[in-house]
Amino acid sequence: MDVSAGREVLPKNVKPLHYDLTLEPNFETFKYHGTVTIELDVLEDTKFVSLNTYDIEIKETKFTAGDRTISSSPNISYDTDSQTTKVEFDQTIPAGSKAKLFHKFTGNLNDNMAGFYRSSYKDEKGSEKWMATTQMEATDARRAFPCFDEPALKASFTVTLVADHNLTCLSNMDEASTNDVQSEFSSSKRKAVTFNKTPLMSTYLLAFIIGELKVYEDHSFRIPVRVFMTPDKTLDHGKFSAELGARTLEFYEKEFASPFPLPKMDMVAIPDFSAGAMENWGLVTYRVVDLLLDEKTASASTRQRVAEVVQHELAHQWFGNLVTMDFWDGLWLNEGFATWMSWYSCNKFYPEWKVWQGYVTDNLQSALGLDSLRSSHPIEVPVKRADEVNQIFDAISYSKGSCVIRMISKHLGEDVFMEGIRRYLKKHAYGNTTTGDLWAALSDASGKDVVSVADTWTKYVGFPVVTVEEDAKNSSINLKQNRFLRTADVKAEEDKTIWPVFLGLRTNKGIDEEVTLNKREAKFSVPDMDFFKLNADHSGIYRTNYTPERLKKLGENAKAGLLSVEDRAGMLADAGALTAAGYQKTSGLLSLLKGFNTESEYVVWDEITARIGAVRAAWIFEDEKTRDALKQFQRDLVSHKAHEVGWEFTDKDGHIEQQFKSLLFGSAASAGDEKTKKAAFDMFEKFVAGDRQAIHPNLRGGVYSVVLQYGGEKEYNAIVKEYETAKNAEERNTALRAIGRAKEPQLIKRSLAYSLSKEVKDQDIYLPLAGLRAHQEGIIALWAWMKENWETLKKKLPPSLSMMGSVVSMGTSSFTHDDQRKDIEAFFDKVGTKGFERNLAQSVDAIKAKTGWLERDGEDVKQWLKENKYL
Repeated sequence: MDVSAGREVLPKNVKPLHYDLTLEPNFETFKYHGTVTIELDVLEDTKFVSLNTYDIEIKETKFTAGDRTISSSPNISYDTDSQTTKVEFDQTIPAGSKAKLFHKFTGNLNDNMAGFYRSSYKDEKGSEKWMATTQMEATDARRAFPCFDEPALKASFTVTLVADHNLTCLSNMDEASTNDVQSEFSSSKRKAVTFNKTPLMSTYLLAFIIGELKVYEDHSFRIPVRVFMTPDKTLDHGKFSAELGARTLEFYEKEFASPFPLPKMDMVAIPDFSAGAMENWGLVTYRVVDLLLDEKTASASTRQRVAEVVQHELAHQWFGNLVTMDFWDGLWLNEGFATWMSWYSCNKFYPEWKVWQGYVTDNLQSALGLDSLRSSHPIEVPVKRADEVNQIFDAISYSKGSCVIRMISKHLGEDVFMEGIRRYLKKHAYGNTTTGDLWAALSDASGKDVVSVADTWTKYVGFPVVTVEEDAKNSSINLKQNRFLRTADVKAEEDKTIWPVFLGLRTNKGIDEEVTLNKREAKFSVPDMDFFKLNADHSGIYRTNYTPERLKKLGENAKAGLLSVEDRAGMLADAGALTAAGYQKTSGLLSLLKGFNTESEYVVWDEITARIGAVRAAWIFEDEKTRDALKQFQRDLVSHKAHEVGWEFTDKDGHIEQQFKSLLFGSAASAGDEKTKKAAFDMFEKFVAGDRQAIHPNLRGGVYSVVLQYGGEKEYNAIVKEYETAKNAEERNTALRAIGRAKEPQLIKRSLAYSLSKEVKDQDIYLPLAGLRAHQEGIIALWAWMKENWETLKKKLPPSLSMMGSVVSMGTSSFTHDDQRKDIEAFFDKVGTKGFERNLAQSVDAIKAKTGWLERDGEDVKQWLKENKYL
């Protein structure tokens, strides 16, 4: 299959070789001047050149071939739909010529967090200050300067930035020279900083930053690793990431057997940033909260998040930057691998974090959750147009992509897998690849046919549910695979794929990693019918559907210590997902969860609380008695363990123990447990009275949520004040994320208005909205507000950014009834869905799934709650 067929790409008549780019921004008018000279290889006889531009005004154009100026004012036309400028000449340039295209242009330093844009922060006096920065991925280099904006059109770049003498200028490479020049904007002199020429690279990885910055430097690696931040930040907060960055680069050089090819590694905390981070080669940009860390006050989960983001972005320096996907349908190659690599390296650096346990409840479940919807997409999704790209930066490209990588790495063995990666990087350095190139390298290293296994997982949507039938007499099991859909309505034509399923059969004799189900149905013998479990440690991408009797037995096996932490968490996740899709009864799931009350591990409790949460979220619009009964069930299940583990922290608490205490405390208190609730209010009162140590960082989010859920305006005002005055980005975000928990109508109104106020940066609009999904009142109010403010949201979050999709998901996916879904569909039929079609389709599917679940099991749940004295 030719995945490139039908792609809208630039003509192949010329190829860029080198860009000489100069830019000068003006922080008064938010305009910038630029010139670019692009050296070209003419591949075919031609009378035109087409390249990408968007929101740029070209003032002057020259085209020279050899030493002839072909035309200083050629015919120029612009196509809005394809975002291309076409330069036509009156004579033919023969193939084989070397040519130069020069443009002088102006652009806007926009506030859309895309292309070359402006970002603001407050100085010590509270005045607003500006910096200029970039975000080119996926297709916004064309917003910054005229270019051939496709990943396969690699070239080298020489960048010059013109700025005031007091400002720091950064780009992918180190500085080559600084000279005084005449400013384009005033009569004064400014400095022109020219950077050394880059290696061959894609346009989306180019970056440049101008601003007042301070720097934390680490020199423990052979090149400097520097963390830059605006002057209002604390320098020491760059230490963790700088040191980790240096260690990680050294580790990756060894793992990949490939030296990092640039002369420095800069990481910059950007005040306004739409993604989490961006892997620009040698100049990685981050949200402040994902790079800077106050090691004295950071929670365990924040520390892990920062470590994973830094290690993810640095993995991209090889996988993505040195070797780049050929086009955007290969995005998963970049993101899936970098996600897996960040877990792999985190596990090596911080074994006590046990990240592979958390992988089962985090990455695997987010992949299976999205991929169980009809509106999911294959990992390798055909991309025809540039503007479709942003919608696939999702849990399929990142999480399912990394799950496939993990599955294959386990299948081949990690050492063999890494040898394949080394061969891949060596063979394709500075070039572009397709998924097939990776499989070829892994097959080469392992001697196994990786293609036949991997292709099915990347080219087809979805994953299977494996149904287990037991034949005790013959000590065997019959397994059958079918496509799994959360909406429980798989059609015959959607159930054609046969996946190669690595069964990972766990028995008393250990784990058999060789058994594979690669047809629709097959029989397997089991040494002892008293104990067996499929998908040991849950590295396989499938759900297992056992009989109710076997599920009960597995619960007993878990108590007897026969199952790993991953097995226990994964088994509960499977049971929860299969229940929601109608394979099992909800009463059975509730009984299974009840049986886990003596569980001792954090990751398993994380899954227990997530599964209770999923039932409560589906029942959120049902009658109050049933809702209260489910809440009481959560309280009974969690509180005893929360009291036993406690919520005091000491230096002896490990990384996982800290997260465990935090999880149980928040879960018990939000379910109305009096002891933890009272503790939350006590801590909060002391905190508001001025004792900053009263709330431990690990409990901050939980305490805020609880006092807003059960408190009123006084608590709300205090948390808003904390957001507006806290010095640290993590502390501010925790406060902002909590405010939606308040249920009173006037407080809900305030949260909604606040998200669009000047106090909240556009990058954070979704934070105050997130908590509103925790209660009926918030879900209804958020949707009404979204309809009312649709035009404003569209202006603030252009469809070319993926944030609009996230906000649409938040505003729609929590509903559970048909009439609610119809209202959503009617609204978007009217206003259109450009830029977030996938997100909306996924919301609608999620609502349908909950509607079906309620119809099937509404009475079943009431019956169970009565029998267990909750109703």
